[in-house]
Amino acid sequence: MNQLALFEQPLPVTPIAPLRMVCGQNRFWIKRDDLLPFSFGGNKVRKAAEFYKEIKESGADVVMTYGSNSSNHCRIIANMAAAMGLQCHVISPEEHREVLYNTKMVSQFGAAIETCPVSEVAQTIENRKACFVNEGKKPYFITGGGHGNPGTHSYVRAYDEICTQEAQMGVHFDYIFHASGTGATQAGLVCGQLLAKDESRRIVGISIAREKERGREVVRESIEAYLGADYDKLYRDDALIFEDAYRCGGYGMYSPEILEAIDRLMSEEGIPTDTTYVGKAFWGMLQYLQEKAVSGKKILFLHTGGTPLFFDKL
Repeated sequence: MNQLALFEQPLPVTPIAPLRMVCGQNRFWIKRDDLLPFSFGGNKVRKAAEFYKEIKESGADVVMTYGSNSSNHCRIIANMAAAMGLQCHVISPEEHREVLYNTKMVSQFGAAIETCPVSEVAQTIENRKACFVNEGKKPYFITGGGHGNPGTHSYVRAYDEICTQEAQMGVHFDYIFHASGTGATQAGLVCGQLLAKDESRRIVGISIAREKERGREVVRESIEAYLGADYDKLYRDDALIFEDAYRCGGYGMYSPEILEAIDRLMSEEGIPTDTTYVGKAFWGMLQYLQEKAVSGKKILFLHTGGTPLFFDKL
């Protein structure tokens, strides 16, 4: 089956599986969005499915986006563009540029990677768009990480999916933890909770890069953009929990303790994670639960993908 057919219909439901680990008498489950069947899966596949529809409707012949050398988003967008037979152009910051498996795959999919200083990213994007238009092309630009209403909507739908699975499993999760980067995943989960008028759980975004003030504001802005006229009556500030205490200095930074958590999860559960996103957030979750003395709760961790990055640190 042509894998692009995935994007023409609702994505398959990803499994929720129990974990054997113990921490503070809490019980743990993991939702395997990394098993979505396109380009190693992950949350970026859910977002790409929404952008795919817009790209087709727009008649674009070039897909543009922004991301780092370790970006799962860039890998999946480049793969999708290649499968659609479209040109792909990635703008990437030149700072700390290391060739990782995601970098190699973006190039393998035929995408052009244009680097520039991070301070010049916005202008470089506008200049490149203008060049494509002058060439008679029709570019479609996707914000880094799949940020924007389509990306947010993909995780509103994922929240509904989790609620349906809870009913089927006969379990209710007290906490949902996930890696929070550009913010669309967290915005979608929180919007789903607000729209459902569900105050029975806490959704905790573990920051992999941004400090709390900036991170919360970006997620809140995404929530406001998605909810529109309903924002004032639905939004609760306590629903937005963005924890920056486990960033280890910022994007791509990690510690020996994070590597130990990654090794434990792979050895004991057979689940690969990475130092940039998921493994970092998983370790952060365990630290959060210990420091907050959370005990006796049902915990769901959302695996948002990044399998190729596992091999970079193997």
